[in-house]
Amino acid sequence: MGNKQARSYHAAAVITGAGSGIGRAFALELARRGGEIVCADINLSAAEDTVQLIEAAGGRAHAVNCDVRELAQVEALAEQAELLLDRPVNLLINNAGVGAGGKPVGTFTMDDWRWVIDINLWGVIHGCHVFAPTLLQGSRGGIINVASTASFSAAPLMAAYNTSKAGVLALTETLAAEWAATPLAVTALCPTVVRTNIFRDGRIDASTQSVTDRWIKWTGMSPEKVVTRTLAAFDRGELYVMPQWDARLIWRSKRFTPRTYQVGTGLLGRVLARKAGQMA
Repeated sequence: MGNKQARSYHAAAVITGAGSGIGRAFALELARRGGEIVCADINLSAAEDTVQLIEAAGGRAHAVNCDVRELAQVEALAEQAELLLDRPVNLLINNAGVGAGGKPVGTFTMDDWRWVIDINLWGVIHGCHVFAPTLLQGSRGGIINVASTASFSAAPLMAAYNTSKAGVLALTETLAAEWAATPLAVTALCPTVVRTNIFRDGRIDASTQSVTDRWIKWTGMSPEKVVTRTLAAFDRGELYVMPQWDARLIWRSKRFTPRTYQVGTGLLGRVLARKAGQMA
């Protein structure tokens, strides 16, 4: 990775889902580092709020409405970004995502499955597909894809979310292999819980919402800390960043003691099933 020159300073960046949470934290930090940011979000007013925060601190940013589920809108985002920035984009952060869970496979509706996959996975696919040609023309920068520890943890009652994030991780790993001979870096962010509204605003079954809320309250890391650790890893050209100790523990446990890990997830599944009233 020594030939990588992925720098998060003075970036010409596009961030999806920049209206709140991790996306907003990325935008604020990159602007603080002298970057110019295109803040894309399906909620334009939220993106504009992020821009106002950046401009109030003396930074430069632009708000663009974009639904990452739609390829044509991501293509339009790329065109707008180059015009707004007046230079090629050199950093893409595919952050837009939604939370979902609380129901087992077979009861989570097909509509919910499609909603999660379309945003969490197809949104990242669209971003990588559209921006890769431009990025490859540059000599620095790259892509940060926001995945999750869910991409490899296989937590019960989260099948759609797990599946979407596993796809993001696989895409990121593949892109890193394809770009190994280039000066660009690719990083997969795989946190556990972060203090954002992703699950509160998502589709979480009421029976497990209280558990999720407590988990976030007591163990969640701030989005600002997640972002600074991610950008440090990206600047070093690292593929994986797991900002919390529990993310790293899950990663190692599954790889080095897979049978024990499987037993543990099974026990968790039984506990959650009882809580949800699915077992006598």
